[in-house]
Amino acid sequence: MEKNNFLDKRITLFALIWPILIESFLRMLFGTVDTFMLSGYSDKAVAGVGAANQYVSILVLIFQIVSGGSGIVISQYLGARNNKKASDVAVVSIMFNLVFGLLISLILFIFAGKILGLMNFSSDVYQFSKEFLTIIGSFSFIQAMSITVSAILRSHGHVKYPMMVNMGANALNIIGNFIFIYGMFGMPVLGVKGVAISTVTSQIVGLIAIFIILKKKVGISFSIAKVVKMPKDLITDVLMSIFKIGGPSAGESISYNISQVVITAFIAKYMGEDPLTARFYVFNLMFYIMLFGLATGHATQIMIGHLIGAGRTDDAYKTCLRSLKIAAVISFAVAIVFAIFGKVLLGIFTDNDNIIRLGGMLFLITIVLEPGRSFNIVLGYSLKGSGDAKFTLYLGLVSMWIVAVGMSYLLGVIMHLGLVGVWAAFAMDEWARGIVMLKRWRSRAWEKMSLVKKEDIEVEANDEKLLQRVN
Repeated sequence: MEKNNFLDKRITLFALIWPILIESFLRMLFGTVDTFMLSGYSDKAVAGVGAANQYVSILVLIFQIVSGGSGIVISQYLGARNNKKASDVAVVSIMFNLVFGLLISLILFIFAGKILGLMNFSSDVYQFSKEFLTIIGSFSFIQAMSITVSAILRSHGHVKYPMMVNMGANALNIIGNFIFIYGMFGMPVLGVKGVAISTVTSQIVGLIAIFIILKKKVGISFSIAKVVKMPKDLITDVLMSIFKIGGPSAGESISYNISQVVITAFIAKYMGEDPLTARFYVFNLMFYIMLFGLATGHATQIMIGHLIGAGRTDDAYKTCLRSLKIAAVISFAVAIVFAIFGKVLLGIFTDNDNIIRLGGMLFLITIVLEPGRSFNIVLGYSLKGSGDAKFTLYLGLVSMWIVAVGMSYLLGVIMHLGLVGVWAAFAMDEWARGIVMLKRWRSRAWEKMSLVKKEDIEVEANDEKLLQRVN
């Protein structure tokens, strides 16, 4: 385990933000390129892979229950200078996601076809989707471990390495797609099956690389024998701490995704094809506006976890509010740019004037929506980083379903405002959650939620004041 504590290195917020920002941007960009390459093979293949990826996205959210929770718990223990406990959390979290990932892999290998059969696809789309999900799903454990190790590295402040590994893996994936889709270098044209093989291969290479980095930079080596030798009560305590944070965080994300499916169903049923298409285009472009806020939220969460573990609650309080100002201002500025050039951007994807007109109106509403989303993201990640994850879950469940879903139906369907009403409901939801979480943060109730206890703190020379700051 590395000797230097994260906080001793004086790592700045920006030093954490920019690698996460670049990694998130490239993930989206590579995904766009991936879809574009496959579209040259078959539109139905794109539809099939897109359908399968919905299930893959849900799996990622499930795996993040452990990875997200472990990242926060590790950050707090590192803040308390308890490297031994942080190492135990890391090893147990990798082992749990490995076992869970293997179970999911087995289920998808056997039942992928039956699961997809529930979606009533056409025969061609179903076949493409089944090919892709069977291969990708059978190696779910690779992604489960990769997500977990990346979270561990980030919690130690090594945010650049997951970025570089993901960049390399995605580049390798695109090269593999190019070979298998177009039959380069004498290889057979495998289409969707080739894309799946390319994806799994790049994930395996990425996992090997990130494990090597974990050993070299953090000093953690994973082995099943090491976990078996651990006391059962230690493993139980570690998992309870992880799920205390990871469970509510994942529950909030899953609730959000389901609520969006319901709202999309409203649009499809009551508003027609053009609004549905406009929603798809604008929502995907909005992810680029969200990127800085998301990166800031992730970076702030890492810092808050370390500060809370060290008992530096005043610094944690100020760090969150400083990050909030930065994220809100930048998201507002980026939203204005998209509002100005939104119609031009939509014109790249479609020549339908009605879709472009609708999209332009939505981008105007986005100017109001995005700063609220920044409040929601930064404050939400900060509360989770402090250990106050249940509050964000309960607030999310109420606001997502009453404000976002309820007001979307009221404004969009009942009051016939259509997609404009839906986007107004999105803005209401983001601001409602953001304002309530700001009050929660200012109340400082989260100070009592730390997972670190006095007996978990490793006091070093000239560090006696640390004990006085905790509990």
